[in-house]
Amino acid sequence: MMKTNRAGHFQRMPEGYDAFIPKPLPPDSLDLDEDLLLLLSKADRALAKLDGVTEVLPPNPDLFVAMYIKKEALLSSQIEGTQASLRGVLEFEADMKPKEDVNEIREVVNYIQAMGHGMEKLTFAPFSLDLLNEIHRFLIKGTRGSARYPPGNIRTKQNWIGVPGTTIYDAIFVPPPPENVPAILDDLMDFVTRKDKLPSLLKVAFIHAQFETIHPYYDGNGRMGRLLITFYLYYQGILSRPLLYLSFYLKKNQQEYYEILNYVRFEGNWERWIEFFLKGVVETSENSIETARKIISLQNDLKNRLVEHSIGGGVASLRFIDFIFGNPIVSSSLVAEELSISRQTATSMLKKFEDAGIITEITGQKRFKKYVFDEYLRIIQEGIST
Repeated sequence: MMKTNRAGHFQRMPEGYDAFIPKPLPPDSLDLDEDLLLLLSKADRALAKLDGVTEVLPPNPDLFVAMYIKKEALLSSQIEGTQASLRGVLEFEADMKPKEDVNEIREVVNYIQAMGHGMEKLTFAPFSLDLLNEIHRFLIKGTRGSARYPPGNIRTKQNWIGVPGTTIYDAIFVPPPPENVPAILDDLMDFVTRKDKLPSLLKVAFIHAQFETIHPYYDGNGRMGRLLITFYLYYQGILSRPLLYLSFYLKKNQQEYYEILNYVRFEGNWERWIEFFLKGVVETSENSIETARKIISLQNDLKNRLVEHSIGGGVASLRFIDFIFGNPIVSSSLVAEELSISRQTATSMLKKFEDAGIITEITGQKRFKKYVFDEYLRIIQEGIST
């Protein structure tokens, strides 16, 4: 690639490698041609339509959103090589013993917790570096390497991006040296919180690319950078709930994603990154809307099946249908507690739903049975490697 100074410059370090020092945002002299402006308008409309989906979701949309967050967590973690499945995460959360590596699952669960913590804090706390460090602690706690490099701390050593097993001299990209990172991060956080007239989608595209270029932590930079997209859109009031799982698009186009970020660093080609990012917003928004439609259709279908299979149960059965969309692995004790019914009534209800083919028993045990809502998981799982 031909190096230019538009996005920053490379600095030869005493050890003999070149580290990149990014320029403060926003980029100079953006060339937003007619095609890019039309794409920006399309992405804005798609995102607004996605945010409006929450208004037509059945009662308690937070149950649906929780599953969207799990999907984003899985996809974002899979980009970094984590091997876990949605079923494994749900089994872990249901106190079952997953067949997969628990350490891999914990990374996904941490992402879910980091997302939840960040969204909650942003309702009353400012967007700050302290908040980012706090979220990073949630993301990395208890994972492999967390003892060696304590989470929530900005790196004090040089890192680099490259093929595993190679040295910094063979790196694909070397982020800024550690002594430069605090000042560059301060510039980024100033840009995040600054009131300006930049369209929010352009601004969040710049924020994500710049964060990935800084690579401020020893571990988790990719996941943190993708979390930042959701946090910023929520912070700006563009999304009322985290329904945009952009990792679906970034994972599908993973190699291009990495290459285009390097085009920004080496060639200063911000326009190509903007185009790629906005296309992702459009595609992911449309995908999320279609998923919501399938979920609404499935819920209506289940209510019809209550009549067809003479399940009965009145209000309790309808509440159970709502409940399993947020908790697709259930037991009689959990259902009894959540619906305020007796354990015997819950057991009888689960048996009727199993006979109707709505849920499937997965333990093979006579006691302490657990059931999975497979139809729903198939919808959520679309696009996730298993």
